[in-house]
Amino acid sequence: MTHDHPGRPFGRLITAMVSPFSPDGALDVEGASRLATYLVDVQRNDALVVNGTTGESPTTTDAEKETLIRAVVEAVGDRAKVVAGVGTNDTRHTTELARAAEKAGAHGLLVVTPYYSKPPQAGILAHFTTVADATALPVMLYDIPHRAGVPIATETLVRAAEHERIVAVKDAKGDLTGTSWVTARTDLAFYSGDDAGTLPMLAIGGVGVVGTSTHFTGAGTHDMITAFERGDVATARTLHRRLLPLYDGIFRSQGVVLVKAGLRVLGLPGGPVRPPQVDATDAETAQLLADAEAAGLPLNKENLNQ
Repeated sequence: MTHDHPGRPFGRLITAMVSPFSPDGALDVEGASRLATYLVDVQRNDALVVNGTTGESPTTTDAEKETLIRAVVEAVGDRAKVVAGVGTNDTRHTTELARAAEKAGAHGLLVVTPYYSKPPQAGILAHFTTVADATALPVMLYDIPHRAGVPIATETLVRAAEHERIVAVKDAKGDLTGTSWVTARTDLAFYSGDDAGTLPMLAIGGVGVVGTSTHFTGAGTHDMITAFERGDVATARTLHRRLLPLYDGIFRSQGVVLVKAGLRVLGLPGGPVRPPQVDATDAETAQLLADAEAAGLPLNKENLNQ
């Protein structure tokens, strides 16, 4: 696989996949397999994150998480990496989830900063290294202060990079200067955690994106990253601007809410969200369709195989 490049441990394009549910709210395992296949074969993802926040990890059980990993690995694991979200604000529980993910066949782990409890940096570093010690899988840290309540400080990232299995960061911090210092001082592979921030992240040494709108913009985003990497910045910028209405628009509500609304329109597996999320209103769905149209990606079934 092309994405085994040492500087791109999980490829260039990764989607944080929603967890499909049936109309009664149960896990739709067959739907997860179909959605994963669409994301890899049509939207050209190199890897998928399952059980991330967009996968509604706060409201799926540990058993459901394991079932999802197994289904997605079986569906696409021969041609894409499957990265399991295992982060919680309990180091012991995260370690258990990491071991279960490894047993279920995951190729890597996504570990978010322990949220809400706002541990000091020493606690954050210990959390990450403890989890990295628990399995043989490569680890991507997830730095998202506006959700976690605390950033991963530059020095913490530099120290975490000393661990042989901590290889990447999903960066949703929005601090390009701080990130520049980390990319200058470590070999960590930086993936933008904000769809619209992918191109600027590439400019300072990033390697790709863990996206949400990439349920729909994946193929175009793949082209944008490839253009940038071959030195065609003008084409990359043109694609960035074209896709911007959907990069941005998918976050008018929670990403999972609007992704599932779009999947419903396309007739793809997604189903309802679980509370406390709420499904998109008709007005929100109409706005999503307008944003997709503005990005040149009208959400209709004729476009499913483009």
